[in-house]
Order: sequence, then C-alpha cells, then structure tokens
Amino acid sequence: MPVRTFSLFLLAAGLLGPVRAVTFEELNATFGIPIWADDNLWDDDAAETAKRLGWPPESKTSTDSSFRMYPKANDLVLGSRPYSLALYGEKDLVGGISMMFANKGDAVDSSGGPVDVKGARERTKAIRDFKTAIVKDKRQIEGALTALLGQPAADRFGQGSQTRESVKRWDWNGHAILLAAPRDEYAAVRILSSAVADLQGKSRIPDAELRERLAARIEKRPNGDVVLKDIPMVDQGPKGYCVPATWERVMRYMGVPADMYVLAMAGNTTAGGGTSVTAIAAGAKEAIMRGGRQLVFESGKINTLNIKKCIARGLPVMWAVCVDRGFDDSLTARTKERAQMSDPQAWKKQLDDDRKAARKIKNNPLNGHVRMIIGYNETTREIAFSDSWGAGAAERWMTEEEAQAISQGGYQFINF
Repeated sequence: MPVRTFSLFLLAAGLLGPVRAVTFEELNATFGIPIWADDNLWDDDAAETAKRLGWPPESKTSTDSSFRMYPKANDLVLGSRPYSLALYGEKDLVGGISMMFANKGDAVDSSGGPVDVKGARERTKAIRDFKTAIVKDKRQIEGALTALLGQPAADRFGQGSQTRESVKRWDWNGHAILLAAPRDEYAAVRILSSAVADLQGKSRIPDAELRERLAARIEKRPNGDVVLKDIPMVDQGPKGYCVPATWERVMRYMGVPADMYVLAMAGNTTAGGGTSVTAIAAGAKEAIMRGGRQLVFESGKINTLNIKKCIARGLPVMWAVCVDRGFDDSLTARTKERAQMSDPQAWKKQLDDDRKAARKIKNNPLNGHVRMIIGYNETTREIAFSDSWGAGAAERWMTEEEAQAISQGGYQFINF
C-alpha cells in the first residue's frame, strides 16, 4: 500500500490524529491569525476574508483574484516569521492560502549594486542563516500543527518533477493543510480544499474553454491599442524574483497552476534572486505540458509584426531584457502622457526623438530582467509590457526600437 494511502487509512481509522473534534477557533489560535470565520473556508468571500486578515489586494481578473502581504519582521504565524502571505480567490470565493516562511528569496538582501567586504560577509551570513531558519521553521510549524491535529500523513503536491513537493498533510473538515520544506529552498504552508490536495494540485482546462477565455481577453481600443486584459499580477516584493514571478503570471493566465517560490526552486534561482531563463524553462516545462500546454521559443525581433501573432491569439509573451532605472522612469512618465493620446499619427510623430535615442542605449548585462509583453499598436509602432512590481507596473509602453535595443534576444510563450 502506498505511504500516502496507508497514512490516510490510519487517519480514517483514528490511529493518527486527535480523538476529539478540533474547532475553527482553535485552528485560528494555533495559526495566530483569523483565517476561519466558521467550519468552511471554501464558501467565504475572498475579498472579505482578505480584509479580515489585513492582506491587501494584489490582483483581480474575471476568473480569479489574489491578495498578498509581505509582513513585518515581528509578525508571527504558527510561531514563525512569515515573509509572504497570500490568499487566492476563484470566482470571488476563497480558493487557497499560501504562507511562505524562511526562504532563499526574501531572507537574503538582493538590492544589488557594489558590495564591500562588510557587505559580502553580511550576505554570506544571511545565506547561512536562512538555511538554518528553514529547518527551524519546519520543526516549529510541524510541532504546532501536530499538537492540535495529530500526526500528519506523507503526501506529494504539484505537477511536474521539478515543481513537485514532498509534504506533510493534515486534514480538517474538508481542508488540507500542507507543509513543504525542500532543502535550502523554503518552508511553506498551504491551505487547500481536501479535493484539490487529493489531486495533488493537478489541473487542466479544456482547450475549447481556454480558447474562448483567451479570445475574450483581447481588448481593442479606439486609438489602435491591442492589449491583453485579465492577466494576474504577482508582486515579487523586494527580492529578485522577476523571472519566477513573471512565469507564475503567464502560467496562471494559461490555466496552469504555479507559484513563484516553487518556480524559483525549479529554475535554480540563487539566494536573494537571479534566475536563469533557460533553467526555469526546463524546470517548468513538464508542469506546462502536464497542464496540456506547450512552451515555444521564438528567435525573432521584438516588433509589432511578430508580437501581433501572439496577441491575436490571446497569448502573452515572456521577454528577457536589460533594465536601466533612468530609462524605466522615463517610460513610466511617457506612459502617463500617452494615456491622453487620441491621435495615433500625431503621437507616432512625437516619438521620433525617442526612436533615434534608442540607438544610443547601452545595456548592462548585470541588469537582467524578465517582463511580459501584453500588447502593441501598429500605427504608433509601440509595444505594451508588464512587470511583476505591482499594479503600477501592469501596463507601460515603449517604441519598437527601444524594445529591440534592450532585448536579450528572442522571446517565449505558452501555446496550446
């Protein structure tokens, strides 16, 4: 008999777990936050639940929503310090909760820039400390949940060999509480419905349903803009997780379950951030295929002609670039000015100086970044892009020439 099946058999037989019934008030007390309002989390309004928890909105689409908080250093959940607390909604109801404790992304400074001897020592210490903290958090959390809910069952969660976790699982009234702590990666707690956990997080949207959904997401504006809407936002926070955060956004948009922390593990992201696009593609590929999709790489130029082929099918594009703070700030200012644009031909002419200036852009290979292309305007020859930096970075614009100047070559998208 498989380990998980045997464990669930023992649980059902009463040989694992507490003899008495556990109340939702006791669960809230153990977690240290008011997650439950009654015995069933899955019929609760997602926004109201997030408000009760004090977790601000992160993203809202026609099919799902998310709320995320990066807590303060003295905040505690399950007796440990959480670094990221997220609630996911499905059609306005709570769909799941993800809690990230000690991990290689948030626990190590990734502010970048020159590092002196003292800074190098502090970074080395932070890397050593986060690894110890993962083990400590795992023991603390497992002890707290076991004391209330009894011994956990062994299980697995996630689709794809590089994005699958070995977990400890506790079940309570249709809720599955999963604890994952892959070595030197993170300690995480997820609260899901028992039905979702039984499927180990595997999910696939039928092609016909996805095709209809994607077609409805293509927005054509009077000024000639063609932009994809309904793209989930994932705020990567202060860590260098632009690659896994962008991949999570695209995968979720395409109906493939994803989590930036798990993707960072699959992509061999370094402590504090820094992910190989090639590595994360290899790590996520199996999960994408199991979700009924395929990963496509194109070596063509970043221009409206090539991008149009993807956007016309509702497919966002993952794009590796080199970033510069000053240039990015100028794009933000220009995008605000662009919002008043009513005459595309006049705006196109106004961009002439910016197109010429693009020839002088010099890229720093150390400033690598991944962003998402979400639209285009053929008349003005502009590209719309989105960054994983929160709502303020959801849509900005640049010229084709600027896009090509900062591109690291080629682009990727998920097809079906």
